[in-house]
Amino acid sequence: MTRPLLARTCEIASAYLDSVTDRRVGSLADYDAMLADLGGPTPEAPEDPMVVVEALAAKVEIGLVTTPGPRHFGFVIGGALPAAVAADWLAAAWDQNAFSFVLSPAATVVEEIARRWLTDLLGLARSTSVGLVTGGTMANFTSLAAGRHAVLRRAGWDVEEDGLVGAPAINVITSDESHISIFASLQMLGLGRSRVTRVATDEQGRMRADALRDALAGVTGPIIVCAQAGNVNTGAFDPIAEIAPLVHDAGGWLHVDGAFGVWAAVSPKLQSLTTGLELADSVAVDGHKWLNVPYDCGFAFVRDESAHRASMTLEAPYYVRSPNAVRANHNYVPEASRRARGFAVYAAIRSLGRRGLAEMVERCSALAKRMADRLASHPRVKILNDVVLNQVLVRFEPADGGDADAFTAEVIRRVQEDGTCWLGGTTWHGMHVMRISVANWSTTEEDADRSTNAILRCIPS
Repeated sequence: MTRPLLARTCEIASAYLDSVTDRRVGSLADYDAMLADLGGPTPEAPEDPMVVVEALAAKVEIGLVTTPGPRHFGFVIGGALPAAVAADWLAAAWDQNAFSFVLSPAATVVEEIARRWLTDLLGLARSTSVGLVTGGTMANFTSLAAGRHAVLRRAGWDVEEDGLVGAPAINVITSDESHISIFASLQMLGLGRSRVTRVATDEQGRMRADALRDALAGVTGPIIVCAQAGNVNTGAFDPIAEIAPLVHDAGGWLHVDGAFGVWAAVSPKLQSLTTGLELADSVAVDGHKWLNVPYDCGFAFVRDESAHRASMTLEAPYYVRSPNAVRANHNYVPEASRRARGFAVYAAIRSLGRRGLAEMVERCSALAKRMADRLASHPRVKILNDVVLNQVLVRFEPADGGDADAFTAEVIRRVQEDGTCWLGGTTWHGMHVMRISVANWSTTEEDADRSTNAILRCIPS
């Protein structure tokens, strides 16, 4: 029964993937209608797995957003490379617990290879430790947990054993433009969202090194500074090479949230944006953004492996310990039982290679610039950011000089209703704007032009 079921599932999945180029991008699904169609009383009797899978596929069809397709430009979401999808299917079929070498030698070895390849691609020290987590938020959480351990250890406090009650206060300094996942991580780590010191940014959202210098001069005790490589709105990079010495001279830990931006490091044309990245104490990256692997996947890179292990290690008497030279995946992540994410990462990197990954990053960035330039030619359109990577901020201004926020919101609504592409809105420096994020491996010039034409078509006359 298993083989026919999986063969049929492959047919359904393949048909969907074949359709993504021409599908409507946004969904028109109604929540209550889907709830009624899919739900009902809790099933009492067994049902044929083939019937279950076919019914599931048919009933969720209307609620699928075409995020794997080439014209989804919202939330900095990439697609999933064919090799990565195939490897992820195998990961589900193999059903490996990536906890340790004893539970899965294959998952352990593949994650170690991924660690070596990733640090090489991003120009980080070969000894950098890596934890494969669920995404950007948990990558920030894990990295900041390592930082919390390190700065408190220097102050003579063991936070893993003794907790935060009575511990020296940690001074957390963020950018005015730090992503919400930084603050979510701080709240989970007991460091608080509102206790941070926010540092001013420039007009592109880059942390100002002079403002950070002033902020550091006013604090004593343990320090963690959160910078970013790739502003989620503008794509701009904090000046990490200037920031790192300031933080380290103050005895602090420098964390860089590089969810999508750090992939610029693989490109000879763009890697100057990431200058100084190797000086960071930790770096958080989202795998399902620009590496284009399936959900869920993220990377926590930590330069001090001992701090990384101390903050994450979990042990129990029944754990079978691997030889000392063998990587124990669970020492680098907040999870015990966990999906073998390394297989998809391995397949993605092998299928692209360094050159393919660089080409993808460069192509997406060039397409973002192409879209920005074409949109800027319209008299009602204003591009608000320097398009240095894959992000474009667009403001639409009515001819009568009226409410540009409302006018921009209306354009966004029309584009989403049109369905040619999908993108969303955000607030940037007090203005409502459209945000375009190009991060999908399959997006072409034709997709960019088709989407740009749709956006222009949706500007009210």
